[in-house]
Amino acid sequence: MSDNKIEIRNLYKAFGKKKVLDGVDLEVKKGESLVVIGGSGTGKSVLIKCIQGLLTPDSGSIKIDDEETIGSKKNIHEKMGMLFQGAALFDSLSVWENVAFSLLENKKMSRKDAKLEAIRVLRQVGLAPDVADLSPAELSGGMQKRVGLARAVISKPEIIFFDEPTTGLDPIMADVINDLIIESARGLGATTLTITHDMASARKIADRIAMLYNGKIIWSGTVKDLEKTDNPYLRQFVSGSSQGPITVEV
Repeated sequence: MSDNKIEIRNLYKAFGKKKVLDGVDLEVKKGESLVVIGGSGTGKSVLIKCIQGLLTPDSGSIKIDDEETIGSKKNIHEKMGMLFQGAALFDSLSVWENVAFSLLENKKMSRKDAKLEAIRVLRQVGLAPDVADLSPAELSGGMQKRVGLARAVISKPEIIFFDEPTTGLDPIMADVINDLIIESARGLGATTLTITHDMASARKIADRIAMLYNGKIIWSGTVKDLEKTDNPYLRQFVSGSSQGPITVEV
């Protein structure tokens, strides 16, 4: 048994002539918080969808707990939770029904028990019980993110994915969400993979950071390594400079 929860080798995914993942190699150790950074359109979301089995790679290997998942008929989603960009709550469901969705649909828990569990987890992310019966439209952006986080952790997943968790939030609320992400993951002992271009968030929640560029992981290391890197692509991305090897089509 290896120490890796997720192990990706030589992963390729193209859409038509556009190569999105061009030989990605990546590992996430058990209990580790890995943050993948990179510009818009670099394939970060495609990478997560391939790991989750929502997209089928063209070639390569994705192992979870040392078991190959590509082509497997095993249900790997039971091990996973996800906080979507923009929270992605169901408008037609109340807050508690959003949070308890997996308990109601997958575990067939009674509505009474599911609501009690949803309220318990909402408390953990700092939301009062009276929020449970509100609709998502009645919540602020920060509250919606908290509800999305509660939904991601309620089934006690072994792996949690965070897709741009601080997008659209002011700096203070973004920091609150970062703290909740750390607390939630540690409380579960979960392995987490976050994709973001928010460097403040990356520095705070990451045990290790990897940069995806042109379909490949071009750098990985700790936050301390990040501060002293001489990789020109990473330095340009971190500084947010328009000058450097990364060019943006306008």
